Amino acid sequence: MAHRVINFNPGPATLPLPVLETVQRELLDYHGEGMSIMEISHRSATFDDLILEAESRVKHIMGFSDDYQVLFLQGGATAQFAAVPLNLSREGKTAAYINTGSWATKAIKEVEKLGKPFRVIASSEDDNFSYIPTDFSIGPDAAYVHITSNNTIFGTQWQEYPDTGDVPLVADMSSDLYCRRFDPHRFALIYAGAQKNAGPSGVTIVIIRKDLLERSPKNIPSILNYKLFAEKHSLYNTPNTFGVYVVNLVMKWIQDEGGIDVLEERNRKKARLVYDVLDASDFYRPHARKDSRSIMNITWRLPTEDLEKRFVAEAKERELVGLKGHRSVGGIRASIYNAMTLEGVQRLVEFMKDFEKKHG
Repeated sequence: MAHRVINFNPGPATLPLPVLETVQRELLDYHGEGMSIMEISHRSATFDDLILEAESRVKHIMGFSDDYQVLFLQGGATAQFAAVPLNLSREGKTAAYINTGSWATKAIKEVEKLGKPFRVIASSEDDNFSYIPTDFSIGPDAAYVHITSNNTIFGTQWQEYPDTGDVPLVADMSSDLYCRRFDPHRFALIYAGAQKNAGPSGVTIVIIRKDLLERSPKNIPSILNYKLFAEKHSLYNTPNTFGVYVVNLVMKWIQDEGGIDVLEERNRKKARLVYDVLDASDFYRPHARKDSRSIMNITWRLPTEDLEKRFVAEAKERELVGLKGHRSVGGIRASIYNAMTLEGVQRLVEFMKDFEKKHG
């Protein structure tokens, strides 16, 4: 097998080894077609079968009913920051946003640029986004409520999703979709860049309740129109065919591993190993409050920036890569998505203990 490091990058992130091996095996000849999946027409019956299979798996794993439709789009979550207000805004109503960090802030800036009515009903900016706010009022005039399920930069995650009643709940789940069980029918729309838990970069998964498709106005850019893409089963323009193929393989891997409940148990065990080290130490300083901690992205600081640089450098010497915190906040970040093995996290924990003994 080729040399492989232990990859804690926040995205594009580590992929399951069996998925990569399948890609390698099928790269030149996809299912006897005599050509790569990257060469097959997106209008062919072969690709049509693939995208329908991927749609089915995306829904089945989390238990979405037939009231929902899956779209495979491009532009990442960034495009969805604009697509959501363009498609879901309603005359006489105001969108409600909850700001829990950098990506939520970016989503708010996009709706502001578009001139759509909105308000921020809660924010954790007052404590550098170290927690998920739970005290807020939605109001009957809300067009929708937008949340960011997990914050990769600050290491926070919604522990329980809000009950928004009849107001559609929209979530950016780019970094924690498929990491744990939740009630999918609480949401009207979920979007996620695939490059963290669901596949490679370049494909965005959107899961939308079908009744909301009627909100999409005709006068918005076609490339951002949910209804148009739903009518064409994501084939209005040429999709990321390779990306959809890999998403389908990742969904199959989740099923083969035993499903979402098995992965959640594993993810919580991995996170607990790291948090136990942080909580037992005065040397490591976790950023997120205990009641808001993410099981996907764990963030912490060390006493000095010099020690943080040493930590990243010495970790790399042990083939533990991708641990540098985001440039906007610094520190250390371990992204332990589904494909990160328990053994990989154990290696990290051993290094953390050794580093504290050496430098603490």
